Amino acid sequence: MRKTLFRDPKNGKLGGVCAGLAEYFGVEIWLMRILAVTAFLLGVGFFATVAYIAAWLILDKMPLQRKEQQHQYTEHNVKQKPWQSGQSPQQILHNVETELGRSEVQIQKMEAYVTSSAFKVDREFNKL
Repeated sequence: MRKTLFRDPKNGKLGGVCAGLAEYFGVEIWLMRILAVTAFLLGVGFFATVAYIAAWLILDKMPLQRKEQQHQYTEHNVKQKPWQSGQSPQQILHNVETELGRSEVQIQKMEAYVTSSAFKVDREFNKL
């Protein structure tokens, strides 16, 4: 899957450029912000400011994620190093347990419908 660079105003502080770059390179947003501030303070402030404003004007906003009907699968990225984006193993375990709990409730509802008389009636109407 090809990555595309976008601004992320939802997670950004000042236009979402650093948040978009962090998403693109797979690092934490705070690290990208520190790099931007460091570039500004180390004497390349004018260039860093011009580059940031140019990126703000040129980059498109990150599109909203489309939900695939009612099926929404979450990608779990384990954080290997502190500066990488992702979640800790404990957070992922909690998220997976929550998703499995929701799935179990949906399966119980489907099972109750399939074993009900309403399902049998609907099936007979569909045969007509």
